[in-house]
Amino acid sequence: MSAPAAPPAIRAIRARPVLAPMRRPLRTGSGAVERAALVLIDLEADDGTVGRSYLFAIGPHNLKPMVAFVEAMAAMVVGQPLAPFDVERTLRARYALLGVHNVVLMAMAGIDMAAWDALAVHRGVALARLLGGTPRPIRAYNSNGLGLMPPAELAKEAEALLAEGFGAVKLRLGRPDARADLEAVRVVRRAIGSDATLMCDFNQSLTVNDAILRGRMIDDEGGMAWIEEPVRADDFAGTARIARELRTPVQIGENFMGPEQMAQALAAGCCDYVMPDAERIGGVTGWMRAAALAQAAGLEMSSHLFPEVSAHLLAVTPTAHWLEYVDWAAPVLVDPIAPRDGHVAAPDVPGTGLVWDEDAVRRYAA
Repeated sequence: MSAPAAPPAIRAIRARPVLAPMRRPLRTGSGAVERAALVLIDLEADDGTVGRSYLFAIGPHNLKPMVAFVEAMAAMVVGQPLAPFDVERTLRARYALLGVHNVVLMAMAGIDMAAWDALAVHRGVALARLLGGTPRPIRAYNSNGLGLMPPAELAKEAEALLAEGFGAVKLRLGRPDARADLEAVRVVRRAIGSDATLMCDFNQSLTVNDAILRGRMIDDEGGMAWIEEPVRADDFAGTARIARELRTPVQIGENFMGPEQMAQALAAGCCDYVMPDAERIGGVTGWMRAAALAQAAGLEMSSHLFPEVSAHLLAVTPTAHWLEYVDWAAPVLVDPIAPRDGHVAAPDVPGTGLVWDEDAVRRYAA
């Protein structure tokens, strides 16, 4: 039997900033998001294969430094074989003294996701199949709204979000007055009915004591699927105390900086569920390591943002739970991923299925 052909080499990596319009601007306890600040990444191999990924920069002011980091890292790996684990090893070694956290890790994750996409395209299989699984429907909730809004607007938006093909939505909380948060919970629950699933997210806006008080109020309402990020993301001791005090499950993880920090959180016993973010956990490579940690801990694992790649990753995650669906990249995609019957399935095409609408990319260039 002949040996498999060696992978092509990386020829070039390009990063482009865009500001994509959002159908529903989102106001949370940590700030408002009105346009999706994205960094689009194209990795080209010397056989012509192209892999794509994107990063979410939170705000326009972060686009320039994120692009700069991606471009700096590109110069370090151009010419290397298209082998994502080896690419990650190279970049981690080069950034060991600066620290592989925050924007450094995010840029690395963008290159990692593009490399895995390119490798899957080169092999002619979907990313989920390259990772040893099969694209399949993943239970999803609509996270495209329900920010800090007046009650009447919340009710209408909750109904509209469910009507887009979902059986679950997420409500942002974190108002100055706890009673206003409780009213928001009740308004949305009445609007969506008892059969729909409701999650809530405080976006790190509370102190530990306030989180326990508000969490007990939510406990008394019954039926909340989880309370997400009630306090500062890296306060594992405080979050552990909250989780011990509440009946409603506590969900964290979107701010885990790599699987190493996730391991620290699990060791602290600070949550009931985890939801890594593909950008912060380290791309496909970091996600696979995080999925092993979740399996070992017996914890359900959901995704944060990036539904296009997350649908592939959750398909091979042993404790897969929920996919967070947002359409923030849709304006620059040829074929945006779409929900069906409350689920999102990764497309069974080579790679992740990401293809840029180049006219839109030019239109929204930052």
